[in-house]
Amino acid sequence: MQICNNIDINGKGHLTFAGRDTLELAKKYGTPLYLMDEGKIREKIRTYKSAMERYFGEESIPLFASKAASFKQIYRIAKEEDMSIDVVSAGEIYTALSVGYDISNAFFHGNNKTIDEISFAIENNIGYFVVDSVSELDMVDREAERQGKKQKILLRITPGIDTHTNKKIATGNVDSKFGMAIVTGQAVDFVKVAIGYKNLDLVGYHCHVGSQVFDASTFIDAVDIMMDFAYAVKNEIGYVPEYMNLGGGFGVRYVASQADIDIASTIREVGAALTQKCQELGMEKPKILMEPGRSIVADAGMTLYTVGTVKKITNFKNYVAIDGGMTDNPRFALYDAEYTVMNAVKADAPKLYRCTIVGKCCESGDIIQEDVHIAKPEEGDILAVLTTGAYNYSMASNYNRIPRPPVVMLAGDRDYVAVKRETLEDIVRNDI
Repeated sequence: MQICNNIDINGKGHLTFAGRDTLELAKKYGTPLYLMDEGKIREKIRTYKSAMERYFGEESIPLFASKAASFKQIYRIAKEEDMSIDVVSAGEIYTALSVGYDISNAFFHGNNKTIDEISFAIENNIGYFVVDSVSELDMVDREAERQGKKQKILLRITPGIDTHTNKKIATGNVDSKFGMAIVTGQAVDFVKVAIGYKNLDLVGYHCHVGSQVFDASTFIDAVDIMMDFAYAVKNEIGYVPEYMNLGGGFGVRYVASQADIDIASTIREVGAALTQKCQELGMEKPKILMEPGRSIVADAGMTLYTVGTVKKITNFKNYVAIDGGMTDNPRFALYDAEYTVMNAVKADAPKLYRCTIVGKCCESGDIIQEDVHIAKPEEGDILAVLTTGAYNYSMASNYNRIPRPPVVMLAGDRDYVAVKRETLEDIVRNDI
């Protein structure tokens, strides 16, 4: 069973990605190598846009969550596909601006925006702030006044939902660092304070329940809670939100045991629940926003490595060392993240060799995947780690002063460099 429909095996027994022989790409560009399937990215964007318009309403839109993968070409694609974005730093804003992206279509998130970031965003006419705290309300209001502008905002509300996902990627719990909780009464107070600022225009609410959610039920719970909240606020102070942002978090299939979520049908279920809820409450349906990131780019990505040392620890385990590691993919070290690994040279051979895939960093925790089964590797073989388009390049580092790999985009018969491979000169560029 293939993890994704852009992966196959050709007549040579080599792994292919987006219709291209991965060994030929590794030879052309070297390893480690990030590959991104541009066609898959565009397909996912269009799926979200059409499903949200159909099932939530014509003015409901997806926002690409930049933190999943932020580099210039992603914003060019977003611009070409008329895709709004969310951003979480001045760096992401600057990257989008650098390719002419209109950030009046951007939503600025974050639980601790600095005054410099707030100033930079307003100067460049950011569309919306997703405000996380009362102190941030003060900062945005003061800066908007200084610049003579009225800034649109949403308030981040914590719905108190436990997604039963990894606690490091759960965001909807009451004790999350994000937003103001409904259950404590602070969320209502947050709204009351926000509507009093003369330089701020409150246009809606935002919530986020976490990542790797594989069914509609969690989002339906969020709809129930957030619409009940909106109804209570309306009755108490008369405020009705124009927008309701349900966040991101649709699950991605990293291994065969995980579900392959149908984005359009899941949105249909959530949309039906929203319509029913609004009818029950007698409220007009708000414009719905969602923030897909991982589910747009994850399976559009693959990372290729060259095998170095193959080591057997007698009576313990086999170690296969690659020429990358936690510097280009820290997710196993952070979350024990699961991945599918394949020997790209022998993709059609039996996967009988049990091993742990480790990186080259001077760190015991530099592991890509533990106890996986692959076709028996030899030095020089190319290993492919699948579904690495999200939170791999964007979380990469120069630990051990290792240069980061390039990002190569695959678009039909064409391949091109979107991000250059770092050089040793790049490593010391900012040193004095």
